[in-house]
Amino acid sequence: MGVRLLAVSGVAASLLGSSLFGSSVSSASWSTTPPPDKIVIDVATVNGSGCPAGTAAIAVSPDNTAFTVTYSNYLAQVGVGSKPTDFRKNCQLNLDVHVPQGFTYAIAAADYRGFAHLEPGATGTEKANYYFQGSPQTSSLTHQFKGRLDDSWQATDTVDVAALVYAPCGEERNFNINTELRVSAGTSDPSRTTSFMTMDSTDGSINTVYHLAWKQCP
Repeated sequence: MGVRLLAVSGVAASLLGSSLFGSSVSSASWSTTPPPDKIVIDVATVNGSGCPAGTAAIAVSPDNTAFTVTYSNYLAQVGVGSKPTDFRKNCQLNLDVHVPQGFTYAIAAADYRGFAHLEPGATGTEKANYYFQGSPQTSSLTHQFKGRLDDSWQATDTVDVAALVYAPCGEERNFNINTELRVSAGTSDPSRTTSFMTMDSTDGSINTVYHLAWKQCP
């Protein structure tokens, strides 16, 4: 079952095949002027322990520069009150992106946000993997957080403008984003404490944002 999302100047994206990630990228250097026509994103599938049915939503920005994924039940934890399988949660989004004729796209950056409570000695990991359906090229980025931590967290994946990989012109290939949260007790005592990490929408501002780059096809 697909979920269709429409934006007046809509968009979607990809971050593939590059090891040239930096700490920041200027959005002005990423792309030409976004296309004026409408774009449609069909969410072909949403699978994973971190995004049960009905708990993930996607919205496209009106200015055609980003799309946002919001979660309401994405929680990994260890310790008191946890099940053995709770230490790792994941979510795979399979997106069917319909772009205006004459344009192609790439993801230039992705911002991940959430909340973490990590006891001293515990660690939390956020990982993301990106690829086009049918393509051997993949890109995987990992960010680690150490306890003690009891605060909001943010991680950013960026790709150098010279290393952007765009969707093939004239072809429609689904784009996959596979994210993962993992919490390890480490040297903390899981029989007496609980450590957890979320990627969710508790306050309406904790979410994942994917920043887009555009290019005109020849």
